[in-house]
Amino acid sequence: MNEEESRLPPGQYVPRGRPVIHYGRVPQFKPDSWDFRVFGATASGDMHRLTWPEFEKLPRTGVLADFHCVTKFSIMGNEWRGVSPQEILTAAPPAEGVTHVMIWAEYGYSANVRMSDFLAPQTLFVTELDDKPISPDRGFPLRVVVPHLYAWKSVKWVRSIEYLLEDRRGFWEERGYHNVADPWREQRYSYQEEPGEGPP
Repeated sequence: MNEEESRLPPGQYVPRGRPVIHYGRVPQFKPDSWDFRVFGATASGDMHRLTWPEFEKLPRTGVLADFHCVTKFSIMGNEWRGVSPQEILTAAPPAEGVTHVMIWAEYGYSANVRMSDFLAPQTLFVTELDDKPISPDRGFPLRVVVPHLYAWKSVKWVRSIEYLLEDRRGFWEERGYHNVADPWREQRYSYQEEPGEGPP
């Protein structure tokens, strides 16, 4: 087994090229009206808002990570660059007791992640892939990448995050996908959930 094969979770394969899958149409980026919002259980109780120029000024970092789609393909060795979630938490601190984050995108799409997954070392608000701005069909201008979870948690066209004091299912989780989405445990569907892995 080579090194790349050893990084493949169970049931995954490496395809030719880099497939792109998304739900709905690709939104048009309008920088003058685009903003990023943080709301819900914030420490101040207020909503925080960043314009695109303000978001662009946040410090950048890079991550080299694989990417695992629930449809069973994995894209290996992606060079992502963007803003660490820790920068968001510094700019807009959560209240005590926040356990999860709901990531919201264009058209009302959403995905919930545990705060521990949100703050994992490789999680990133991505603006670039392989030293180029991410393409519109991959999430331009901003997507979240949570490499250690199945890729539906890596939301494209992100517009806001909501701090949650208790878990709540996002778009695909409401439609039968696993609430946690760990590819190494093949957590693909909600019927596989163990007690405590989903909202009551």
